[in-house]
Amino acid sequence: MASFISSLLVVLQPLNLLALFACAVIGVILGAIPGLAGGMGITLILPLTFAMTTELSFSMLLGMYVGGVSGAFIASVLVGIPGSASAIATCYDGYPMTKNGKAAKALSIGITGSFIGTFFSVLVAVFASKFLANVAMKLGPWEYFSLCFMAVSLVIGLGGKSVYKSLIAAFMGLFLATIGTDQVSNQMRFTFRNYNLIGGISVIALLMGTFALQQVAMSHGQGNKEMPKVDGSKLGGFGLTGKDFKDNLGTIIRGFVIGLGIGFLPGLGGGVANMIAYSQAKKSSKNPEAWGKGHEGGVWISEVSNNASIGGAIIPMLALGIPGDGTTVMLLSALTIHGLQAGPLFIGSHPDLANMIFAALLLAAVLVFVVELLTKRWFPKLLHAPYHYLYGAIVMICFMGAFASGNTMFGVYQALVFCVFGILMMVLDIPMSPLMLSYILGQKLEYYFRLGCSYSEGNYFSFFTRPISCIFLLIGLYSLFSPLIKKGIQKAKARKAV
Repeated sequence: MASFISSLLVVLQPLNLLALFACAVIGVILGAIPGLAGGMGITLILPLTFAMTTELSFSMLLGMYVGGVSGAFIASVLVGIPGSASAIATCYDGYPMTKNGKAAKALSIGITGSFIGTFFSVLVAVFASKFLANVAMKLGPWEYFSLCFMAVSLVIGLGGKSVYKSLIAAFMGLFLATIGTDQVSNQMRFTFRNYNLIGGISVIALLMGTFALQQVAMSHGQGNKEMPKVDGSKLGGFGLTGKDFKDNLGTIIRGFVIGLGIGFLPGLGGGVANMIAYSQAKKSSKNPEAWGKGHEGGVWISEVSNNASIGGAIIPMLALGIPGDGTTVMLLSALTIHGLQAGPLFIGSHPDLANMIFAALLLAAVLVFVVELLTKRWFPKLLHAPYHYLYGAIVMICFMGAFASGNTMFGVYQALVFCVFGILMMVLDIPMSPLMLSYILGQKLEYYFRLGCSYSEGNYFSFFTRPISCIFLLIGLYSLFSPLIKKGIQKAKARKAV
C-alpha cells in the first residue's frame, strides 16, 4: 500500500499530472471524432516519448488510452456513428435515446458507465496482475511458448470474419518479426544486405504506417460525411438518480464481468467486449423487444463492458508480456523503447513503475469522468472538427515519428510502405489485429520454442508432456479449428435439409 501511495504521488507531480490531464482530454476528443480514435493518439505521441522520463511518458500514454476509450461513445449517442469499434453497440440504444429527447441522460449513462468500467477493472488488475506474475514465475519456456501460441490462435479464431484471412495476417506478422538479426545465432535474416534492417522492422514505422497513415488515407478517400447538427443547450445536468443505478445494477455487473474477461483474452479488447456483452444482456432481458429502441440498459452494458476491457487488457500485458488489445500493443512497445521488458519479472523488478501505471489509470478515469460531466454541453462541437486540418497534422506527426525512430529517412520510407500495405489489407478485408499481435509475440515464440527444444534435447513432445503447456496448446488448436469445424457441420446440416 505504501508503494502504491508513493507511486500515486509521482503521478501527482505537476508535470506528470498536467501531461495526464492534457492527453486524457485529447484522447476524449480523438475518440469522439468518427474516423479517428484514442489509439491513433497513442500512436502519434509514442515517438515523442523517446527523450522523456518513463513516468512522464506513461502519464501521457495512459491518459490518452483512457480518454480515447471513454470518448468513443459521444458520437454513438449524438449522431449514431461510433467513434471507434468499442462503441458500436452504444449506437443501438444511445442514438434512439437522443431521438426520443433523452440525449442528456444517455450521455450521463455513457460517462458514468465508462468510469465504472475503467476504475473498478483497474482495481482488479492491481491485485490480479501480482498474483498472475507470481504464478508465471513458476513456468518454463515450454509454457511460455504455448501461451504465446494460444494468444495468437485466439486472435485468429475469434478476431476475424474469415479464419483463412486471419491466418494470412498472422503469418505476415510472424515473417516481419524474423527480419533482422537472429537473437540466438546472430545471423542476418531477410535483410537483403540493407544495414537499416539489421535491427529488424521499426515498430514505430509499422504502427505509423498500418494504423495512422492508413486510416487517414482510407478516411480521406471515402470522403468526409457531414455530421447532423445537435442542440447542445439541452445537454446540461447529471440526469441520473439512485433508482437508475438500482434498476440497472445487474446489467452493470454483467457488463463489467464480460468486459474484464474479454479484455484479458489477447487481441480482442473493447470492440468485441461491447458486442458480446450487449447481445448477452439483450437475450437475458425480460423485454428484449425494447432493446434497440432507446433502452437505457443498452448504453450501460456497452459502456461498462468496453471500458472494463482496459483493466482486463493491462493484466496480461504487465504480468505476462502479452498485449490484451491493440492499444496495449503500443504500450508494450513503449516499455521496450524505455529499455523495459514486460512479463512475470516486471512487477517484482519494477514495482514502483507498475504501481505508477495502475495509479495513472485510476487517476485518468477520475479526470475523464469529471471533465466529461463538466463539458457535456460542448460535445456536439467535437463532431464538427475540420478534418482537412486534422489529417495534415496527423501525417506530419507520423513522418516526424517515423524519422525519429532511427534518425534516418529509412523509417519514413518504411511507414509509407506499411501504409500501402495496410490499405491493401483493408481492401482485401484482412484483419490487422492478428498481424500486430503475431509481430509483437513473434520473437518470443521463436525464442521460447528454441529454448524449450534445447532444454529437452530436441524432444518436441516435451511441449505436450508438460500439463500446463499442453492445456495452452489444446486451447490454441481448438480456437484455430473450431470455426472450420462449425462451418463444416453447418454445411452438412444444410445438405441434409435439401
